[in-house]
This record gives sequence, structure tokens and C-alpha cells, in this order.
Amino acid sequence: MFDRPVIILAAPRSGSTLLFETLAEVPEFWTVGGESHQFIEGLKPLHPVAGRIHSNRLTERHATPEIVELLRRRFARFLQDRDGRKFIDHLDVGRLRFLEKTPKNALRQPFLDVVFPGALYIFLYREPRGNISSMMEAWRAGSWVTYPRLPGWYGLPWSLLLPPGWEEMNAEPLERVCAFQWEEANRIILDDLEKLPSERWTACEYQALVDHPPATVGRLCEFAGVTVDERLAGRLSSQLPLSRYTHTPPDAEKWRKNEKEILSVVSSIEATQRRCETIVTEHM
Repeated sequence: MFDRPVIILAAPRSGSTLLFETLAEVPEFWTVGGESHQFIEGLKPLHPVAGRIHSNRLTERHATPEIVELLRRRFARFLQDRDGRKFIDHLDVGRLRFLEKTPKNALRQPFLDVVFPGALYIFLYREPRGNISSMMEAWRAGSWVTYPRLPGWYGLPWSLLLPPGWEEMNAEPLERVCAFQWEEANRIILDDLEKLPSERWTACEYQALVDHPPATVGRLCEFAGVTVDERLAGRLSSQLPLSRYTHTPPDAEKWRKNEKEILSVVSSIEATQRRCETIVTEHM
């Protein structure tokens, strides 16, 4: 039923909602209208607090036949196109091109590849200073809490994605926790994607999406084999609208609000940053 779904993989607060909302205007794409946290974590075995796992990392071994079938049905039930038409009311659609984005999926690619065989992946990269600063602000705001009562955690209520090894961040300052989340998300994405055939994934940079929407989105649509029609081209012809989860308006220097803290951690993630930048350059 699902024909080459397109799944965005990105660290939290990296601009993935902006990319998702833009690509959701592609005429062929169907989405669940937003992020799909409860589609997966609503299944008790896949919840890191209620279930039998200890992070958001999911691999092939978690994709039992029962879970795969249930997830496909859950997604299909809520799919809608850019005009709000429900897939369940249009079951005669010949080729169902599904678009998905949830930040925790950064840690789930091997699992998703079983649920959606033949899926295509877009790796979205955002440079660490701005990305980590945005993550820090999300933690402080308290609006992105994912696990309010995480067993064994003693800091602020846990926000955003939960990578393996999170226990080692106890007693670490917030900037270190966010740098850990940024690095693990990007490292695991690339480790997983580099095991796939090159034609099944591509990469782009958040700043390129903001600065050059027509070229960036056009390239991604060509990769996915979907259409940039007149309506989408109109959206791309001017500055992209703010995404629904924008906390404060974009500003390239906004990270300097947390400059001291961020500069204390960026050297520790330089290797991953260089790796990401190399990958993005190769796919431009």
C-alpha cells in the first residue's frame, strides 16, 4: 500500500517541521498532519518508560510482524493530503506516497525500514551552535517535555528525544545534555543511512532551505520523484512561513544568547559536525 514513503531524519529543533510543512504541499504526498509520537509510543512495548526499551532507539528486532501490521494500519487511518482529504475516504489512490517526520525517528531508521520497506530518507542537518541553542531554549521553556517522570533522571524534566546512554548525562549542565542529543541524533542517522544504497537517501542543510527554498525543495522533490506544481512553486517563491513549532523568530545570531555555554561544548562534537558537513556537501 505504501509506495516509497519519504521519511525526514533530523535532530530535534533542526528545522524539520519547516521542511515537513513545505514538502507536505507536494500534491502526491499524504501525511498524518504532524508528528507521529503516539503512533509508535502508543504501543506499550515501544515506549521507553512504560515498555521494554530504555531509549528511543528502535531497530529491526523491535519490528515484529504484529507491530508492523498495527503501525501500518494506524498511519493509514489518519493520512490526509494537502487539502485535508482523508485517505480512508479515497482508498482508490493508486500510489500512496507517504511523508513522515518525527524527531525521535532519528534513532529509528532500521525499525522504520521494516515497517516501510523501500522508504526514501532525507537527512536534514543544522549547524550545532544554532541547533543546540534552540534545544536549550526548548528544555527551559518546558513545552517540549517528552518524559516528565523518567526513572533515574534527576535534572529538568526530560525534553526532546532520548538517545541511548542518556543516563550518563545525569548531573551534567544543560548545554552538555543538548550537545549529547545533537551528536547522538546526527551520528546515529548517518551510521544507519550509510548502510543503505545511495539512491535511497539524500541530505540537505537547514540554512540552504531557508536561503534557497526553490533550489533546495526542487532537488528533494526530484530525489523523491514527486512534483513541484504551481501551488508549491508559489509557496517557494518567497520567504517560507514560520513553522508551527517556531519558539522565537529565526535569527542567525540568536544562539549568542547561550554563547558561553555553547562554546564550551562545540569542540567536543567537531568530528560529528565535520562528518555531517561533508555528507551535506556531497549531496548538494
